[in-house]
Amino acid sequence: MSTTETASHYDHLEKMSVHELLTNINNEDKTVPLAVEKAIPQIEKLVEVIVKKLGDGGHLFYIGAGTSGRLGIVDASECPPTYGVPFDLIQGIIAGGDGAIRKAVEFAEDDFEQAWKDLQKAGITEKDVVVGIAASGRTPYVIGGLQACNERGIATGCVVCNANSKVAETAQFPVEVITGPEFVTGSTRMKAGTAQKLVLNMLTTSTMIKLGRVKGNKMVDMQLSNLKLVDRGARMLMEELQISHEDASALLEKHGNVRAAIEAFKN
Repeated sequence: MSTTETASHYDHLEKMSVHELLTNINNEDKTVPLAVEKAIPQIEKLVEVIVKKLGDGGHLFYIGAGTSGRLGIVDASECPPTYGVPFDLIQGIIAGGDGAIRKAVEFAEDDFEQAWKDLQKAGITEKDVVVGIAASGRTPYVIGGLQACNERGIATGCVVCNANSKVAETAQFPVEVITGPEFVTGSTRMKAGTAQKLVLNMLTTSTMIKLGRVKGNKMVDMQLSNLKLVDRGARMLMEELQISHEDASALLEKHGNVRAAIEAFKN
């Protein structure tokens, strides 16, 4: 049995007070970063592949089902506003299609052939890299997609939360974060989901930094899509260029983003 499916370390949850529930959930959550830490060597290898592929004009695709698929979509959708990259540079694909983002689609994850069809529809090429996300490590949708990519010379990775899984065996660059039993037995939206989110953060953040989308520690290519981000951009310019808020705001309005404003000021 997968360790994510084994019995919780806790029992009689319905008899616990709210304080006990929260404390015990938190105690379990504390183990997740330590599990991720053990996987850093695997994460490093996958990041290096993603950086090379995207640097050479490729794209990153996430494929997954249920919670795993949704996490891939969240990570992919946050990269364009954060780093100013094209919306299709990183794409999340979920078993069952976009409707499955909000409502589970029965048996969609069991379709071995559908992931490759979905990837083809999204325009995948040999330049790209595909990362399968599956807490269990045995999702047919993900296994089938990774196998199809391997057969066509497309780089593959994965993020799983069980050891010795079929998904990890299939991926060329597997990441295995062994999170153990969940607080509620089998509820992999909890520790496993948290671990996957942490790893995805690491994958795309490291990649964007290595691709030059961060200057110092600042998101200089972020999209100025709301007043909070406009103000953040102005403060970046104030700090970087030692100018007033008024001048920073004027520069930002004129040039459209932080990087362009800095380059124009310095030249």
